[in-house]
Amino acid sequence: MTKDTRDLKSAERRNFLKLAGSGSFTAALVAGAAGTLWSSEAAAQSAREEREREEAAEHTMTIATAYVLGATRSYPIMQLDLKENIQNATNGKVYVKLAPGGQLGAGGALVQAVQGGTIQCAQHSLANFAPFASAADLINLPYFCGSNQRFTNLVTSDAWKSEVHPKIEAAGFKALFYVNIDPRVVAVRQGGDAVITPADMRGVKFRVPGSAMLQQYYRMVGANPTPVAWGETPSAIKQGVADALDPSVGALYVFGFADILSHVTFTQAVPDSQVYSMNLEWFNGLPADVQEGIEFAGEMTQHQNLAKVASARTYAMAELVKAGVQFHTLTDDQLAEWKDTGGYQRSEWDEFKVELAGSMETFARLEEAAGTRGRFYVHDA
Repeated sequence: MTKDTRDLKSAERRNFLKLAGSGSFTAALVAGAAGTLWSSEAAAQSAREEREREEAAEHTMTIATAYVLGATRSYPIMQLDLKENIQNATNGKVYVKLAPGGQLGAGGALVQAVQGGTIQCAQHSLANFAPFASAADLINLPYFCGSNQRFTNLVTSDAWKSEVHPKIEAAGFKALFYVNIDPRVVAVRQGGDAVITPADMRGVKFRVPGSAMLQQYYRMVGANPTPVAWGETPSAIKQGVADALDPSVGALYVFGFADILSHVTFTQAVPDSQVYSMNLEWFNGLPADVQEGIEFAGEMTQHQNLAKVASARTYAMAELVKAGVQFHTLTDDQLAEWKDTGGYQRSEWDEFKVELAGSMETFARLEEAAGTRGRFYVHDA
């Protein structure tokens, strides 16, 4: 590292700490994202703009996520875009404070914080809605909405909004918009062989979360499901406790798996899906024009998210390739073999369909919605 680079990093660190220490943490984040922390004058300008926006606003909205702002480059969570869009679409009536990087928690902790009204909005996995609206867990049915387009078709459909949203709202939430990341993949640890067909999964110790559906799916395609907590997964993969895992490509890069993987295969079985949820009571207490502005901001950010999916995936893949990871895209025949072996059309999944959707008739409505292209397009790997 050159002296100029060291000086630049020192200035950025000093200005970040100065802004954060003066209570302008969101200003520090905004300046960092804009690449202006190197300049004390530019950082101060960002702080002034944020302070003026906050003072002029009638409502403050904290948005918490598990991801740092820079993660959008490979994992398109779009939190800075959402902040900007909400502030602009409400004509400055709402000021958004960002709490990224898990500083207020992650996953279920954020869901609870939103439900309890501690924060107004948070990003978390769609599966975290399952305890409140079981139909949301249908996304984990293999090949039901694993591709990006089928997932987007489903969660933006009238069927989803009429069947799932009332249950979510009954638990105190409002879904602002759904975040499309990419399908989960089959990622094999260093020293392992590429997985192309279900036969290649025989004997593979496959790391799974606590989802009963995902555990059943990996058993059906021949693997040995191995439940491991997410925080313990990198060490489990390194030590051989598990041979493979299934996050999206972007998540593999963001969470530092590049140096411990050998092969990644796009099986497109289940989406890595996220949602921004809001506290319903807080939202309902806002004036109508502010509500409309926030909803429009969510729709704008959703469009930006969908447009970002392909470039985020491409960046993550390029970085993983640098580390020696090999990628494999399945042919139509190979993909059909995975679907035939473990797909949602098999009778083994009927019990889940009835339990989660309420009836086979309701599931059929949702299935039709997943297969019907709406007004949103998204690229598939």
